[in-house]
Amino acid sequence: MAVLLKRLLHPGSSPAALGRLMGRREASLGTDPGVAVRVRFAPSPTGFLHLGGLRTALYNYIFAKKHQGSFILRLEDTDQTRIVPGAAENIEDMLEWAGVPPDESPRRGGPAGPYIQSQRLALYAQAAEALLKSGAAYPCFCSPQRLELLKKEALRNRQTPRYDNRCRSLSQAQVAQKLAMDPKPAIRFRLEGEAPAFQDLVYGWNRHEVASVEGDPVILKSDGFPTYHLACVVDDHHMGISHVLRGSEWLVSTSKHLLLYQALGWQPPHFAHLPLLLNRDGSKLSKRQGDIFLEHFAATGFLPDALLDIITNCGSGFAENQMGRTLPELITQFDLSRVTCHSALLDLEKLPEFNRLHLRRLVGDETQRCQLVGQLQVLVEEAFGSQLQDRGVLDPTYVERIILLRQGHICRLQDLVSPAYSYLWTRPVVGRAQLGAISEKVDIIAKHVLGLLEGPGTNLTQDMLNGELKKLSDGLEGIKHSNVMKLLRVALSGQQQGPPVAEMMVSLGPKEVRERIQKMLCS
Repeated sequence: MAVLLKRLLHPGSSPAALGRLMGRREASLGTDPGVAVRVRFAPSPTGFLHLGGLRTALYNYIFAKKHQGSFILRLEDTDQTRIVPGAAENIEDMLEWAGVPPDESPRRGGPAGPYIQSQRLALYAQAAEALLKSGAAYPCFCSPQRLELLKKEALRNRQTPRYDNRCRSLSQAQVAQKLAMDPKPAIRFRLEGEAPAFQDLVYGWNRHEVASVEGDPVILKSDGFPTYHLACVVDDHHMGISHVLRGSEWLVSTSKHLLLYQALGWQPPHFAHLPLLLNRDGSKLSKRQGDIFLEHFAATGFLPDALLDIITNCGSGFAENQMGRTLPELITQFDLSRVTCHSALLDLEKLPEFNRLHLRRLVGDETQRCQLVGQLQVLVEEAFGSQLQDRGVLDPTYVERIILLRQGHICRLQDLVSPAYSYLWTRPVVGRAQLGAISEKVDIIAKHVLGLLEGPGTNLTQDMLNGELKKLSDGLEGIKHSNVMKLLRVALSGQQQGPPVAEMMVSLGPKEVRERIQKMLCS
């Protein structure tokens, strides 16, 4: 094995040198002495931010914060034909909503800007010019029609389409002649020599002999825009990126990128390719799934911490998987060396339970609870508006009481304005016939409950009410306790199911309970 690795990685290197290389694995997982950690999340604004992108951004963010580094947002908009209006703004908006804001970005600026690739074209032109001068790149004059024919011919022969490197061997005279007719050719990178081996911090040692399976790639298009391969190398170099944490789909391209670094005389960053985030059934997350976009989760009441928790819980990078971790805990516990090659399977059916845990944690914090009260007041106004018979239900004390009583039972704050909880905000319409179908002794039960509320125990607690209601039922001949509870539940909420009756009474308060019970007598 040692001989094989030696031959694979560094032909002609000594066993001692090989040992030194192998021994660098643990050190390379952290930071090089004296070198600041700088990582980037570099999406294309061809769609709004979804869970897969959030996971890549999050791993970059927590790695940077763990090592007191910087997290950079760079927008790769070189394919101008696929840009989605509003996507660039949405990506940054959603990162801020999720609690993982970039330190440098198009919006925030920074020392390495601009942070939009279409505003960095001069840098790519300079790099392409340097590669042309050194002979590492050459102009390509092949028409789109010729390239399409090459592709069709390869597919017809059941081969992988690749460029045939036709323009690589043009003489200087031929190039000059063609430039006179086509002054803006594409620029291709010359894939020559053995691809360097590299140590990926997740997948270990890798090398892909790109020259034997690919044609020379375009690095600068005829319109002056770079392709991904040149742009990411140039930008990572000029932005001082120390670690590239990106999706595993780019693993096979890394050898090509390292050849570019080599040709430009630049030191490459460390690479860590993250396994894919997949659906529970192993299928790929797709932008066509409307429910994977962060905007959807934000609009439907899911908490940022719940999303961060579930997308890390289903993957690797931590000593153990546990529900309920906060962002500071994720930063503290994250260990890049624990990220495995296995894809992470995301089960979104578990998200409500994750959200329930994080909502309960927020309720337990007084400052956060005050914010939840304000949010619920807005939700009530939006959901019921003119239907509110008593605007006292918007009183912060009342709203806070509802949140405290229902914590642990609801998954989202929005649940409290669903039809099941409408009785908290509007008075139900309950007919005498509806009550009479439960018990013939509606008036007797109503008077006894009113008597209970007029006693000294009007400062209601659930324990006190449970005891008193049981005593009341026991004292009513021929009436089951379950029927008393059912009758009160319908009278108070208009519903057959819901929270315990005692909790309903505590939620509504003595005054509102009295009014609703008195309606039983008048109906």
